[in-house]
Amino acid sequence: MQTIIERLIECLERGEISRRQAIGGLTALVTATAAGRVPVAAAQDSSTFQAAGLNHIALRVTDIPRSRDFYIKHLGMAVMREGANNCFLRCGEHFVALFRGESPGMDHYCYSVEDYTAGGAAEKLRAQGIQPRVTDNRIYFPDPDGLTVQLAAHGFRG
Repeated sequence: MQTIIERLIECLERGEISRRQAIGGLTALVTATAAGRVPVAAAQDSSTFQAAGLNHIALRVTDIPRSRDFYIKHLGMAVMREGANNCFLRCGEHFVALFRGESPGMDHYCYSVEDYTAGGAAEKLRAQGIQPRVTDNRIYFPDPDGLTVQLAAHGFRG
């Protein structure tokens, strides 16, 4: 599954697919996983965390109102809350976060984890040689290619 996600992100960053296509691909992957159609490695028992699902994707956009209106018009998303430099859009049981940035791209993606606490997650990551960034009850860390991963409690909605 990680390879599929990496391919989607690479295609997005190279401009081969749109943000909408990337979100659709990730949503399909999560749906397939939840339905048991994607094989899950036996190594789950020894993994650092068990992702319960993709919680949200955060995108950097150059124009918040323009991007907000695009996702509302073309994907039927609804504003959960918005500020001068961000907008959170409901996407079914999940959400897409838009953050103002100099150049467009993915800011981070977040997995829901059962029994999550930022302190406990930071401890587990440090034990694996990963130095996370902890902000309030949020934790971020880089994947092998430098993409930012966030963890959140199952049911976290921004």
